[in-house]
Amino acid sequence: MRLVIARCQVNYAGRLTAHLPMATRLLLVKSDGSVSVHSDDRAYKPLNWMSPPCWLIEDGNLWIVENKAGEKLVITIDNVVDEIEHDLGAEPGLVKDGVEAHLQELLAEHITTLGDGYSLVRREYPTAIGPVDILARDSEGIAVAVEIKRRGEIDGVEQLTRYLELLNRDPLLAPVQGVFAAQQIKPQARTLAEDRGIRCVTLDYDALRGIEPDEFRLF
Repeated sequence: MRLVIARCQVNYAGRLTAHLPMATRLLLVKSDGSVSVHSDDRAYKPLNWMSPPCWLIEDGNLWIVENKAGEKLVITIDNVVDEIEHDLGAEPGLVKDGVEAHLQELLAEHITTLGDGYSLVRREYPTAIGPVDILARDSEGIAVAVEIKRRGEIDGVEQLTRYLELLNRDPLLAPVQGVFAAQQIKPQARTLAEDRGIRCVTLDYDALRGIEPDEFRLF
C-alpha cells in the first residue's frame, strides 16, 4: 500500500472526460495496481480512480494510469507533501454476521428467488473496494450485483452504489444492474435505492432455509 499526499491536478479520459483542478489530495496505490484519488471531505469515496487490471507509469511529476480499455487517469503532481509505503500482508476478509452469511449462501444456492432465469456467476465477486456479495445474470444475460443485508439501511445502499459505479466501468460486465436484498429494508433505504434504479428484494430467511436440500419441516 502506497500513500502519497500531494498537490496535484487530475484528468480522466475514457467514455467521458473529467478534470480535477490543482489541489492537495491523497493518492492511494494498492498492490493490485488500482489507483484512487481522495479528498478530505468525501469519507471513503474517491474523487476518481482506476480499477485493476491497470498500469501506472511514473514519468517525473506525471503519473499515467491506463487500463486495458484504453481509459487513462493522468495525474500531474506539483508538490509531494508526504509519502509512505507499507506491505499490509494478506487480507483475511470480512467476517459476516452468521445470519447474513447464511442468507448469502442460501440466495446463491436458490438464485431464482430473484427472478426466473437468473443464474449465479459467483459469490464474493472481487472488486478494488471489496467483494460484491453475489454477481448474477438475469434471464436476458444482464449482469446483476446483489448486496445482502440482515437489515437494509442507507449505508448498504451506498455500498452497493459504489460497487455498481466500479463494475459499470468494466466493459466486459456493463451494464450492471443492482439488487438490494435484506430481511427488512427501512423505508429511507428503499426510497434511496429505487431513486438510483436499484431493485429492492425482501428475503424470507425461514422460507429460504425451508428449501434447503435434506431439510424437513413440519409446518
